Amino acid sequence: MSTTVEQIVSEALRLPPQARAFIAEKLIESLDVEPDGVLSPAWRDEVRKRCREVDEGLVELRDAEDVFARAYSALT
Repeated sequence: MSTTVEQIVSEALRLPPQARAFIAEKLIESLDVEPDGVLSPAWRDEVRKRCREVDEGLVELRDAEDVFARAYSALT
């Protein structure tokens, strides 16, 4: 790994948890993008559907820490 990458990671790890989560989300999203950088119509529709469900209160949002803790306990 290059020094620059190591420096970026080191600096990112010093950020508050919410900022680290935001960066992690953006990095993961970047892996899902089509090679030309455009979302497929299916993904675009899915994103719009999920945003609408959140806006209309049709889905229950849960704290990520609780979700991960419950998932981890189900595995052990």
